[in-house]
Amino acid sequence: MTDQHFSPSDAESASVVQPVNRRVRDPQQPEDPFNPRGVEFRGVSPALVKVRVIGILISAAILVIPFVVVALMWWVWAWIFVGVFVALHIWLLWLVPRQVRAIGYAETDSDLLIRKGIMFRSLTVVPYGRMQYVDVSEGPIARAYGIAEVNLHTASASTDATIPGLPAEEAARLRNQLAERGEAEMAGL
Repeated sequence: MTDQHFSPSDAESASVVQPVNRRVRDPQQPEDPFNPRGVEFRGVSPALVKVRVIGILISAAILVIPFVVVALMWWVWAWIFVGVFVALHIWLLWLVPRQVRAIGYAETDSDLLIRKGIMFRSLTVVPYGRMQYVDVSEGPIARAYGIAEVNLHTASASTDATIPGLPAEEAARLRNQLAERGEAEMAGL
């Protein structure tokens, strides 16, 4: 047995990509359809939590402030609506970090896999040969936090997929990589 040493640069590079998979599977158990064997999912940027929280707070202000004004001026029952909206937005603020941690994507030889969801999970498999075009988008809040969203478009609208919260450089790399792989697959037909 040999001693292995980690240098600080190894630790830094190891912390850059944080896989979403953390459980060790028993080979005797049947395969989990949302966690295929041999596939390493990559997580999205934690900055997506901040962007989504800001969006929730903006929507809360837009929805709650008019009800507060109405409740203060005329209608006492409007406080029920204020309470419901506030409770809903608090629940959303609690849910957002969990949702962001559940988003992952993986590039295989022939497909792009996108996994989302906690309670209602989904795994979208997009073959490179089915992609028509790939685009990158970002809003003003996402731009301020340096993240973007990669959108995949196929011939079937039901297989279109989105990967939110990628660092801008990773989004550009992924867009170029997917476009090249899609062209290569289409040329092989």
